[in-house]
Amino acid sequence: MTDDQSEFHRRRAARMSCKRFLSGERLLSIRERLDRLTTLDGLDVCPDFYGSDGPVREVEERTAALLGKEDAVFFPTGTMAQQVALRHHAERTGNPAVALHPLSHLERHERHAYTQLTGLRGLWPTTEQRQPTADELRALGEPFGTLTVELPLRDPGYLLPTWDELTELVAAARESGARVHFDGARLWNTTVHFGRPLDEIAALADSVYVSYYKDLGGMSGAALAGDAALTAYARTWRHRYGGQLSQQWPAAIAALDGLDNVLPHLAGHTRHAATLVPALAALPGARLHPETPPTHEFQLWLPHPAEALNAAHLALAEQEGTWFVSHWTDAAPGLAMAEVSLGEPARSWTADEVTAVGLRFLELAAAATDPETR
Repeated sequence: MTDDQSEFHRRRAARMSCKRFLSGERLLSIRERLDRLTTLDGLDVCPDFYGSDGPVREVEERTAALLGKEDAVFFPTGTMAQQVALRHHAERTGNPAVALHPLSHLERHERHAYTQLTGLRGLWPTTEQRQPTADELRALGEPFGTLTVELPLRDPGYLLPTWDELTELVAAARESGARVHFDGARLWNTTVHFGRPLDEIAALADSVYVSYYKDLGGMSGAALAGDAALTAYARTWRHRYGGQLSQQWPAAIAALDGLDNVLPHLAGHTRHAATLVPALAALPGARLHPETPPTHEFQLWLPHPAEALNAAHLALAEQEGTWFVSHWTDAAPGLAMAEVSLGEPARSWTADEVTAVGLRFLELAAAATDPETR
C-alpha cells in the first residue's frame, strides 16, 4: 500500500468513527445506507422499469412541481443531463455557442463534454472570479444560443449574484434571442439568499439541472426540468447517451428521502451557518471567501501549508473524535484553502465551540509545521 493509500484509509476510518462534525458529515457504511432506505415509506410498489414508472417517475414529478416546470427527467449523472439541455437549446436556436463562466462545472469538471460530445463551443463573458454581469454578456461581440449560469458558482467560492443581477443577466440573454440554462446542482441552497421560492428562481430559466446527492444526501442521480418539448427530447437523448437504465430505484428512493427529509432544513443550515461564520473568520490569519457567504458553503483560507493543516485535521479526528475542516490544498506558499459545508451536523455547534476547536486545530497545525515536533 502506498503512503497516499494509507493516508486515504486513515482519513476514511477516522471519518466513520468521529462523533462530532463541523464541515461535512459521517460516512455511512453500505449496511447503514441500506438500513436507512428500508425505513422509508412507499416501498411496497414495483421497481421502475427503464425510468417509466415507480420511484423514478415519482421523483421526476415531485421535482417538476418544486421547480414549477411542466416535467422533469431523471438522469444517472448531472454531466449527462447538462449535455442534453445544451444540445436542445443549440438545436432550437440554431446557434452552437454557449455563454458561461470559465470556472463553471461544465468547463472545469466534465472534461469539456459539451464541446467534445455535443460539438458546442464556449464564450466567456468574464474571467473574473465572480458571476458575469448583464453588460459583459451584451459586450461579448458575437451571438450565442444559450446562456448557462451555475447557481451557486462553486469553484470561486459558491458565489451567487443578487436577485436583480440575476434577472438582468437573464434579460440580457433574452434580448439576444438566447435560451437560458441553470446549472443548479446546488440550487436547493439559494432560496435564503434570493428571498424567493425555488419555483420563482427556476422560472427565469428554460431548463434547470438539479442534483440529488449534492446537499440532499442522495446516492446519485440528477434531474433536468423544463417544458414538455425539452423533457421529451431529454428522454430520447438520455436513451442515446446510455442513461436509460433498467432500474434506478435505489437512487430514486434516496432522492425522495432527500426531498422529504433534507430539503426542508437547508434554509436553516444557511441561517445557522451565519452564526458560526464570524468565529471561523476570527481565527488567527483566517480569511473567508466570500466574506459573507450567501449559503452554508464557502471557502476558508489559512496561512499554513496544506500538509500541516491536513495533518492537524487527521490528528484532531483520531485523537478527539472531531471532524473540523478537511481537504486542504495549497493556494500559495504558506497559504491553503478548504471548502466548508456547515450542514446538519454543524447545527449543534455554537460560535464559542467553533473558536475553541479552531484554536486547537491551529495549535496542531503549528506543531505539524515545526520540524522539532515532527
